Amino acid sequence: MPSPVLSIRNLCVDFTSSSGNQRAIDSLNLDLNKSEILAIVGESGSGKSVTALSILRLLSGSGVSYPSGQLLFYDENKETDLLRLPEEELQQIRGQKIAMIFQEPMTALNPVFTCGDQVAEAIRQHYDLDEKAVREKVVALFKQVQLPHPEKIGLRYPHQLSGGQKQRVMIAMAMSCNPSLLICDEPTTALDVTVQKNILRLIKELQLAHQMAVIFITHDLGVVAEIADRVAVLYRGKLLEEGKVQQIFQQPAHPYTKALLACRPLLHPKGKRLPVVSDFMDEHLAEKKWAPPEQPVSKPVSSTMNQPLLEVKDLCVWYPVRKNFLGKPVEFMKAVDRVSFTVQEGETLGLVGESGCGKTTIGRAILGLNPVTSGTIHYKGHDLTHATTRQRMPFRRDMQLIFQDPYSSLNPRITIGEAIGEPLLVHGLVKNQQEKKDCVIDLLEKVQLGAAHYHRYPHEFSGGQRQRIVIARALALKPSFIVCDESVSALDVSVQAQVLNLLNDLKQAFSFTAIFISHDLSVVKYISDRIMVMKAGKIEESGPAETVYYQPKKEYTRQLIAAIPGISTST
Repeated sequence: MPSPVLSIRNLCVDFTSSSGNQRAIDSLNLDLNKSEILAIVGESGSGKSVTALSILRLLSGSGVSYPSGQLLFYDENKETDLLRLPEEELQQIRGQKIAMIFQEPMTALNPVFTCGDQVAEAIRQHYDLDEKAVREKVVALFKQVQLPHPEKIGLRYPHQLSGGQKQRVMIAMAMSCNPSLLICDEPTTALDVTVQKNILRLIKELQLAHQMAVIFITHDLGVVAEIADRVAVLYRGKLLEEGKVQQIFQQPAHPYTKALLACRPLLHPKGKRLPVVSDFMDEHLAEKKWAPPEQPVSKPVSSTMNQPLLEVKDLCVWYPVRKNFLGKPVEFMKAVDRVSFTVQEGETLGLVGESGCGKTTIGRAILGLNPVTSGTIHYKGHDLTHATTRQRMPFRRDMQLIFQDPYSSLNPRITIGEAIGEPLLVHGLVKNQQEKKDCVIDLLEKVQLGAAHYHRYPHEFSGGQRQRIVIARALALKPSFIVCDESVSALDVSVQAQVLNLLNDLKQAFSFTAIFISHDLSVVKYISDRIMVMKAGKIEESGPAETVYYQPKKEYTRQLIAAIPGISTST
């Protein structure tokens, strides 16, 4: 007989605002057993994180209410309803019995305390140990989560660690009291595929070693296939279906589940429009039988291209890390080291690699946002390598950047209409406010938002909508060349499909050339004509997209492809 750890019974969660009540979770019923990994999947806004935060009552406030339901936690044959537990008793359960790994480690970790102090605080909260024992336990935890130099890394601050290392610190903190239930809220979102694979392996090893129950929240079904025993699919706060991973993936019952499975770029050849959720939620299309598609056959890409739009030769971007007593740099961090490539007019070049490989540095150097140590950058025959701000001004309109994080690249104090229209005024492309508004509304309609959103602020949009706004702003000046820097890395797979379809449509409409930067080779393979793989500041391999993906020559490329979480048809 399975031993239950958590039973969610008829849970309803409401958020109250000036516009009324919004039901985030509607009559949810779920069970979790000991030593089981339950994955909860769905798009942003489906209620995944609200469910997780409700278990630990981290949503408590005047704007949140629980009209009905029970959260039954079983510990040592004792049943406790977490919804009705006094705050003092709940504090003893948080961290000790139920722990949580949050989605964004940089914001979850306190920037003014060392990593070791933050893990030690969690231990002191629940155990009566002297300082020496606490420090020894912290080092042991850092060893357990396979952090390098565990004695030293505890003295570092969060900003001194990589994304994967920060996530391991969060895991160490969560594991500090050996909880019986671990909640993982999108712990691998936006991480490199190789780092993601290591984090997934670590969570699985810890789960087996401690016989924990795990709730794993994600929007990536490939990750679910790698780690979960059972899967529950949420949509707009409702549970649509649940079951064993193999059952759900091989015979999905609900159109929404079929949509999540089908819209992954990995399954579709370049040029073919990606299916989106609305296609499957349509009553007619919902009747179509879904089956896992076969791997597309590798097709040769034509080598006949137009004239080079961009030529980069022997590009070096070095940062001094050590200087002598005279202040002269004697040691450098070689972010980009003698890189050469060309981008043909009308082409999309995919730039792929792990964090720190230099791909974003290349994009920013081309646009004049990073200083160049040596080498040359020619755009349309003009040398922009060491061009001044004044010399670059004629090219600012022609070269645009779509940022990785759309929220931080939009000014929260101005409406999106003003944000998109600002470059039109700066470059003198419109004569008055009405003409600017007409142009902005036209752009909003092109990115499938519409005039009704003109006066809204960035915080009023979802992640996918904000990405569309940033794309509209980049296209406002009708550029010939765009750098897309990880523009879909943190999006839900369904929203990612919408944005990739949009980029393909806009590329045909505006005929721009692009460098598409990403750590996800499956996305790069879908969107790009050629792929350039980078490692430690150098080009490891390059060639036609299909050739690099299906017939990689270098071991590093093969490792990147092998690390992509996938759903096997024989799972």
